[in-house]
Amino acid sequence: MSRRDDWVACVGPIAFPWGEPGSRRVFGLVASLAAAGRNVVVASGDPGPRLPVPLHVDGAGSVCHVGLGEAPPSGAGPLRASARMFLTWGRRTVRWLDEQPTKPSHVLLHGGQAQYAHRLLRWCHRNGVPLVADVVDWYNGRYVRGGVLGPLNISMQTALRHHYPRCDAVIAISSLLERHYLSRVGAVIRIPPTTDVQHTPVGPPRTCRGPALTLVYAGSPGRNNKDLLATVMTAVGKANSADVRVELRIIGPSADEVRSMAGGPVPEGVRVMGRMAQRQVPAALREADFTVLLRRPERASDAGFSTKFCESLANGVPVLANLTSDMGSYLRDGVEGLVCPDYSVTGLMRTVQRAARLTDRDLTMMRLAAREQALKSFDYRMYADSLDAFFDAVRR
Repeated sequence: MSRRDDWVACVGPIAFPWGEPGSRRVFGLVASLAAAGRNVVVASGDPGPRLPVPLHVDGAGSVCHVGLGEAPPSGAGPLRASARMFLTWGRRTVRWLDEQPTKPSHVLLHGGQAQYAHRLLRWCHRNGVPLVADVVDWYNGRYVRGGVLGPLNISMQTALRHHYPRCDAVIAISSLLERHYLSRVGAVIRIPPTTDVQHTPVGPPRTCRGPALTLVYAGSPGRNNKDLLATVMTAVGKANSADVRVELRIIGPSADEVRSMAGGPVPEGVRVMGRMAQRQVPAALREADFTVLLRRPERASDAGFSTKFCESLANGVPVLANLTSDMGSYLRDGVEGLVCPDYSVTGLMRTVQRAARLTDRDLTMMRLAAREQALKSFDYRMYADSLDAFFDAVRR
């Protein structure tokens, strides 16, 4: 039993506990609340389970999840998916909240854009329940389906600029979002992406590397190629042409997608691994010397915070990246990885050349430092007390 009899409802039209970056973000937050002794029910967008299923987390509290089917079903056409997103999103969640025998002490909202947030705001105000919004991005309309004036971007911007400031509190994933909402919302706390670092296996330390420097990228660059994978591939190809043996393993995109991003044949040294089950990715990360992450220094990059970065450190894998968002607080050049001076091909190629000159001892020390940084900065237990106090302060 928890030390409390009340419970927190965490809602959003996302997959849970696996399936997308938002799934892992939500898990970290609700695990922190459970570690502090709170009971949490996650009502996801999945079609099931219909009855609550418990998840194992450390602490006196609990986490269980149900699926409300808010997300458009797999294979839904554009018209059906749009009708769900712009017309009915949030109805099932509000109905589920009404059906509960006791009201939650708080509602934690993740995702859903304008229509979903609007319905949750109305329900919370009507029932006297504080609404806490988890804000993790600031979208660039140029890269959203339909463009700046499209309905999807308008919905996203309406939620960010109008609905979230009307919430009782905001959890911000970055310093930029924290500063933005501090002048607009009564209570704001910054929590970076978190995970169960303590129980993430790292295996025995590597004593020597292979004949080539191994980089890995795992994920999807998105519609806007936010991770600049084409630039990374070009830099790797140029490094190999300069007699630096380096292999880039790409997990996620298909071979056709990679060729499309490259604008032609895949450069020398690039190995396309294809899609991989989420649970298999950590082991693939640990086989590399570095993960690589390159992003444009723009508002969308600075407002978010890469889950890939945190998961790499959690697995004890140093990161090779340029600094965006709050990464500079956790990635010190030569300690947890290498900092690329910019997001150009030349800048990345020179950083790869630096990495290739590192000794086995250098790489071992970086792996240890990466893991240590993750334990103190990205383990969900580290935010249990501060998040618990934050929720205590947010009461109607």
